[in-house]
Amino acid sequence: MTLILIGDGSKRHHSAENIGAKAANLARMAALGLPVPPAFVLPVRLCAAVIRGDRRAGRELRDSLKQGVAFLEGQTGKRIGDRRRPLLVSVRSGAERSMPGMLDTVLDVGCTLDAVQGLIRSTGRPRLAWDCRRRFLESYAETVLGLAPAPFTARRDAAVAADGATSERDLDSVALEDLAAEHLALIEEAGEIWSDDAMAQLEAAAGAVYRSWTSERANTYRRLQNLESLQGTAVTVQAMVYGNSGPSSGAGVAFSRDPSSGTPRPVIDMVLDGQGEDVVSGRRPPDTAETIARALPNLATELSAVLFRLERAFGDVQDVEFTVEDGRLWLLQTRDAKRTPRAALRFAVDFVREGVLTPQAGLRRIQGIDLDAIAETRLIDAGEPAAQGVGASAGVAVGRAAFSTEDARQIAAAGDPVILLRPEASTGDIAGFAVASGIVTVTGALTSHAALVARQLGKPCIVGCTRLRLDGPGGAMLEDARLGEGDWLSIDGSDGKVYLGRFKVATLHPEAELAEVARWEADRATAT
Repeated sequence: MTLILIGDGSKRHHSAENIGAKAANLARMAALGLPVPPAFVLPVRLCAAVIRGDRRAGRELRDSLKQGVAFLEGQTGKRIGDRRRPLLVSVRSGAERSMPGMLDTVLDVGCTLDAVQGLIRSTGRPRLAWDCRRRFLESYAETVLGLAPAPFTARRDAAVAADGATSERDLDSVALEDLAAEHLALIEEAGEIWSDDAMAQLEAAAGAVYRSWTSERANTYRRLQNLESLQGTAVTVQAMVYGNSGPSSGAGVAFSRDPSSGTPRPVIDMVLDGQGEDVVSGRRPPDTAETIARALPNLATELSAVLFRLERAFGDVQDVEFTVEDGRLWLLQTRDAKRTPRAALRFAVDFVREGVLTPQAGLRRIQGIDLDAIAETRLIDAGEPAAQGVGASAGVAVGRAAFSTEDARQIAAAGDPVILLRPEASTGDIAGFAVASGIVTVTGALTSHAALVARQLGKPCIVGCTRLRLDGPGGAMLEDARLGEGDWLSIDGSDGKVYLGRFKVATLHPEAELAEVARWEADRATAT
């Protein structure tokens, strides 16, 4: 097969149908001269054959990985599994249409014990090396081996507690080395035969990413979004860059404009000294803008310029995943941002005013949106909120509290609206999202999977509601108030406020923007 190489200097256009939207956009960014780590892509057409265990597809997969790794080694000057300059890679999914968080990713692949020693030698950072090792073992165990994440999380939490730290971010290299050893012991105790062979791990990771196409959450998402005609996912293998390499490094997600309200300003979430999954999972709260500015004073200016350039290149609001390694910005992904209907309207109007889109293109951009249903809503006489989080998807919702997807389904089936409350929004909660009128999570940020999916589904969402304490399947504490299953809640996804009780909702329509769209339609009718 002919591999698609990214970072080889090619400026060819690649079809998202062949290599997935993620890889196609990655290649386009590289062609624009933007900083993209080198990568290669295994195509969509292999997906079904790999899943059904076709031997010819298996051989093609192995041969392609060997060719692709040789390309990455030539581009980076590193070698996979090397004891001096090791190459670690990410293995990512990517269908023709974006499915945020629904397919699998494995990071730090190739982090064998030899590679750990090589990272220590080449960087002088034992903590980075052992952090990559423990992250790899956690990710590989869950995604490739299918082991439950709970035992690994418990070991990690125990290590944090024993060290008197606030999170694994504060663990030193000795604690991380011990934690990595405990993770490996968990894998072996589960009956898995562990091979510390980097190429074998890469092949297994690529196969697992292909197989994630048939997961329950992926199937549910495709059904909800009418994407059932898609043929599968591609697999992108990319050289790792290390956001977890120290205080002048980090990982983040940036929107070129606010995807909830439509406000024309960048929205950036970033965790310093972390990797991408820390951000999108919502497990770690993002660092403040002030903290980031102290660590990386030029990042905001550099990132704003990149976002502006990507908007002009792609003609739409962009959702960008990035990593900073020792002060250097790297772009890992861009895609058209998921947005609320209200934001979609504002984006279209603003892009026409800015000359990015013609009025006719603006009309196509909002095609399929019920403009009469677009409204800015607020709660009437709600009083003081019971808790405050981060408003991640605009709008208000009133409904009965549910603490699991199954509870949400039962309440919805009885005819009542539902507010789904979760510790963090796993992509496995997609069926609960579908029936809920609103969503609240304890952890998370504007760019986490919970927020992305909620905006796409048009559901009000609050993340990072740390005053919410879930204490079991049937109840929670909201500040000092007890909250039981079926109790009424009202939430405002614009300002992140949660209220106990059932309140009335006032509705305002964006008349000025709707009038502008009406003028576009009138002009089109006159022209025809």
